[in-house]
Amino acid sequence: MQIRPSGSYGLLLEFESLEEVLAQYAALQETELPVLDLVPAGRTILAIADRQTDLSTLAGLLSAVTPGEHAGHQGAPVEVPVRYDGEDLADAADLLGCSPQDLVRRHQEEEWTVAFCGFAPGFGYLAGSRFEWEVPRRSTPRTKVPAGALALAGEFTGVYPRESPGGWQLIGHALVNVFDLDRDPPALLVPGAAVRFVEQS
Repeated sequence: MQIRPSGSYGLLLEFESLEEVLAQYAALQETELPVLDLVPAGRTILAIADRQTDLSTLAGLLSAVTPGEHAGHQGAPVEVPVRYDGEDLADAADLLGCSPQDLVRRHQEEEWTVAFCGFAPGFGYLAGSRFEWEVPRRSTPRTKVPAGALALAGEFTGVYPRESPGGWQLIGHALVNVFDLDRDPPALLVPGAAVRFVEQS
């Protein structure tokens, strides 16, 4: 892990892999630290401190934290009801070398963890731990992907929280809003959460 300054009140923790990020983020969540927020990403975690915190001291505290278990194993997983009716389901299955039925089975049996959020409010990048996922993005992105679309890209799955452009492979749609300003918190899928997709008829 490399630690670098980021702005006046932040430290950026850099890692070699997403798995390292998940393990370190899980440990940091369980540690009393003088930080306002921890923001995970694909290969980094941003630690944001307040103005009174000495960044050199904070860097020492962060370095002393031992990586934990894979994030998302505390408490029951968030269950997301879905229908696997996406227009790219057959293509995505072909890219993975399996049938659409096998893709659906694997997607439901996978142990998903929200690795980080981004792109749009409420959009979680979910990483799996059981299967090998490597699905190329579409060569031509869509100008409009509907809200709730369930998709695959690279090693991740995700649910579009609102209508937007996108190049992920659409395999279905969620039957619940993943981002709702009237809910507390608004985002259903937050970093570190375990997630299970449940097929509904």
